[in-house]
Amino acid sequence: MKLHYAASRLVEQEPPRPGLLGLYQGRPLASRSVFEGFALPDKITIYQGPHERMARTEAELEQMVADTLWHEIAHHFGMDEPTVRKAERRRAKKPLR
Repeated sequence: MKLHYAASRLVEQEPPRPGLLGLYQGRPLASRSVFEGFALPDKITIYQGPHERMARTEAELEQMVADTLWHEIAHHFGMDEPTVRKAERRRAKKPLR
């Protein structure tokens, strides 16, 4: 099973260190100011290899990628790792609408 994506550097084959499924690089919105000058755009990278090795089905792969993206977007909005993990647990308990 392969993860399909457009020709973009937002998906890379392997993470720089074991255990990463995704990585947010940038300055969280909560710590920005309207008075700041130019900054490079934020970047979220999804690591293809770990997702494909962990997923057993195509549907599971899609859900894992969606969950990883949600996790990294939470960091973009300023949530630290413990807060993201807590929010993920709450999110997992809520039924889909």
